[in-house]
Amino acid sequence: MSDTDKVFAGSIPKLYDEHLVPMIFAGYADDIARRVAALSPSVLLEIASGTGAVTRAVAAALPGRVRYVATDLNEPMLAVAAQRQAGDDRISWRQADALALPFGDAEFDVVCCQFGVMFFPDRVKGYSEAKRVLKPGGTFLFNVWDRIEENVFADDATTALGKLFPDDPPRFMARTPHGYFDQAIIRADLARAGFGNVSIETLAATSRAPTPDLVAFAYCQGTPLRGEIEARSGGDLQAATDAVAAAIRARHGSGPVEAKIQALVITARP
Repeated sequence: MSDTDKVFAGSIPKLYDEHLVPMIFAGYADDIARRVAALSPSVLLEIASGTGAVTRAVAAALPGRVRYVATDLNEPMLAVAAQRQAGDDRISWRQADALALPFGDAEFDVVCCQFGVMFFPDRVKGYSEAKRVLKPGGTFLFNVWDRIEENVFADDATTALGKLFPDDPPRFMARTPHGYFDQAIIRADLARAGFGNVSIETLAATSRAPTPDLVAFAYCQGTPLRGEIEARSGGDLQAATDAVAAAIRARHGSGPVEAKIQALVITARP
């Protein structure tokens, strides 16, 4: 993973929240929220909360007595999340590194994380930290994207950009968001961190957008893929966005578009 894969700054957080969240994240956030609510936590920690898609869904599903701490490594993402959820005094927002959580041992009933562990530079360390802050009998609940071939728009974008930059194709989507899908590896990493009871569920869904242009704009300009495009020789961001839009239009049509997305949902207990 490149160091730039973790950089969600500048205009990216706002574009990510406005476009990618409804297109691919919101449905999975609702799924995480249902699973968290079924566990009836009194104290909950969210890691890598991003712009707060899960935070909003979980907060709506939980009663008023819950104490909820939402963290993210990127302050700009956290600022968007906090603004969207302003006024909910159950939630405290905190910049935090998932590999060195600023909390004591056994503080939380549940630790949850949506599409964040793929960005951990040391997943076993991140999982160990989640286990450390869980109370006895607590649950670590998270999801990851399945392989890129099962996530059609992301694959379309990556293929189109590979044709545009054949000598140095931007591979952020395949490398990081869709690069941690091997269930045997996930189980082994969790076992090394001390989780002995692990279940993994494959969950397919449908991504929808009003136009191919919006899909291209969201992926090319609302994720760290943007930095990869701009770093290429002749990497005109709008030209690359247009090329991705043309590829999606050719495959899916020029009106409202939809395509398969797929994730793995992991429940882990010590």
